[in-house]
Amino acid sequence: MRDMKDAIKFMDRIKNENLKKHMIAVGAIMEELAVKFGEDREKWKLVGLLHDIDYEEVDMNEHGLKSAEMLKEYLPEDALHAIKSHNELTGVTPESLIDYALIAADAVSGLIVASALVMPNKKLEEVSVKTLKNKYKDKSFARRVDRKRIMYCEKFGMGLDEFLELSLNAMKKVSNQLGL
Repeated sequence: MRDMKDAIKFMDRIKNENLKKHMIAVGAIMEELAVKFGEDREKWKLVGLLHDIDYEEVDMNEHGLKSAEMLKEYLPEDALHAIKSHNELTGVTPESLIDYALIAADAVSGLIVASALVMPNKKLEEVSVKTLKNKYKDKSFARRVDRKRIMYCEKFGMGLDEFLELSLNAMKKVSNQLGL
């Protein structure tokens, strides 16, 4: 296996700036989850950063499978499994902490970005956990955000409030990169 840090070069494949920002956000959340659970911080961050590297290139039924294939020399098998299982269309079933974490982080990042974008100054610093909980409950807000996938946080022992707070704080740390 090559040095995992070399895998970051795959971010250069992404043309869509919003997709890049999404991947940065998910990487930040995954890194914070790794710290919380005493897991490998670098590996978890890379899983979040690189989970969508094939998004612009493949049919949704194969999304995640090609990413894992491209990253097989850089990431261990559990990381590749998480990337494959984050898209339920692949048929790869999530089964581990990192799998469930990626699914939840992927979904919650969209809720947090959408919440920031409706704030007066469009900044993450304006968003609170209370705001996120209200937006989470409002099914007409950010309709494409799958609330069931956010609730995967319960599969790794976190309640919604704690998960929203950790995720929001993680994204605030990279707010400059996100433009929020």
